Amino acid sequence: MTFKQKLYNIVKKNNSLLCVGLDSDIEKIPEHIRNGEHPQSTFNKEIIDATADLVCAYKSNTAFYEARGKAGIEALKMTCDYIREKHPEIPIILDAKRADIGNTNEGYAKFAFDYLNADAITLHPYLGIETLGAFLRRKDKQIFILCKTSNPGAGELQDLKVDGKPLYQIVAENVVKNWNYNGNCGLVIGAPYPSEVNIVRRIAPSLPFLIPGIGIQGGEVEKTVKAGVDANGSNAIINSSRGVIFASSSEDFAEKARGEAMKLQKEINKFR
Repeated sequence: MTFKQKLYNIVKKNNSLLCVGLDSDIEKIPEHIRNGEHPQSTFNKEIIDATADLVCAYKSNTAFYEARGKAGIEALKMTCDYIREKHPEIPIILDAKRADIGNTNEGYAKFAFDYLNADAITLHPYLGIETLGAFLRRKDKQIFILCKTSNPGAGELQDLKVDGKPLYQIVAENVVKNWNYNGNCGLVIGAPYPSEVNIVRRIAPSLPFLIPGIGIQGGEVEKTVKAGVDANGSNAIINSSRGVIFASSSEDFAEKARGEAMKLQKEINKFR
């Protein structure tokens, strides 16, 4: 089953465009778990079980795991395995933002898709399509290309004009016209920039968007949803990480995370 098929099925089943980011910073995990065995994966499992009926995907930023070396990579693997075992219908997005020459990308692709069994990965476009074959030829996987990111300084390069057009729009056009030959490309568009989300949606009317930046980073749900969904009110994966998973630092963290996820799911659906 392809990523797009999985996404379509889970969006319909859970009536949700919400993606929960498992950015499990070890310093923010509740103390009673942090001091135990396998703290990140234990924390993640409870978050996953508390929210699995409310989401359309889970997204893990690899930095929070790589920072812990062997223990962190093991936690990431255990988390992906747990989702595959207990909730196999939910897509796993690896937020790794990889970019390198072709033969190095072969290694990154094997790590993401063969070792972790992720369904999708985020990639930088800066090296061009020539380097991305290791990912693009995985027809069942999804490739999310960074287009207009959610950080405040995103425009430093992304808004530079190329023949009178911002670079992020050139990226979107290239993905639509040239890179999506296997039908497995999507775009990363930050929620704090709803006008740009809307512009890119017109450029790419049928591509799935991964939209980070809701809540803590300043993205407004109504503007994001209205700008980001396709003509069918879908194809927008709206991510919230810290605002959900760190809703509480006490023993009720999973319950509180569920409450925040449910609130976001309902708010998103209100504007679809």
